[in-house]
Amino acid sequence: MLNRWNAFPFGNGAVVAGPLMKDFDQLFQELSGQAVRQGREFAPATDIYETESGVTLQVDLPGHDAKSIEVKVDKGVLTLRSERKADDKAKENARRLERGFGVYTRSFKLPDTVDANNVEARYENGVLTLTLPRKEESRPRVIEVKVQG
Repeated sequence: MLNRWNAFPFGNGAVVAGPLMKDFDQLFQELSGQAVRQGREFAPATDIYETESGVTLQVDLPGHDAKSIEVKVDKGVLTLRSERKADDKAKENARRLERGFGVYTRSFKLPDTVDANNVEARYENGVLTLTLPRKEESRPRVIEVKVQG
């Protein structure tokens, strides 16, 4: 089984394997018969933004019940888990099923600058938005320069 590797682009680090690994993942899933549409684990798109106030993750989870979404922070690792169940009634008459279903799990190692005790999660219109504020001591400060004389 192919293991998925995720790079988390903080600071001046780069996402080394992002698009290339996604293409390889898709190719191997198709070749091994483990494509998303067959009900295996899938990985919805995730956007990550870094600002002066913290980090924001936006995860596409259309069709997920908000009650099935679990967000956990433990020892500096943020873990997302959710499940979208297949509609068995729709499968009876389906000619083609392309929408993914199954369990979604993904983990991100948090940088030391994030305040893991104050993570906020909001689910709206099929998008899970996680707000991870910076620790106060890691926020940039502006120092006033005093002029003498």
